[in-house]
Amino acid sequence: MTENDIVKILAAENEEFRRLGEEHRELEKMLSEFNGRVYLTPEEEMEKKKIQKLKLLKKDKMAEIIRRYKENRPLN
Repeated sequence: MTENDIVKILAAENEEFRRLGEEHRELEKMLSEFNGRVYLTPEEEMEKKKIQKLKLLKKDKMAEIIRRYKENRPLN
């Protein structure tokens, strides 16, 4: 079973994983908007950094859920 398979299973069965994925995608959209600008004000730069940290936190939590799933699934 590949990691992609596990992600699909978790997205279908695990509400927390699904929510984290949705939040991660939303933060990615926000970052894309910032990255498309030529210039950012200092406030926008701070907001961009905050979004990057939140996005990484979501990804880390998703990775932890994947790790726990791998540890707890039966071996075939």
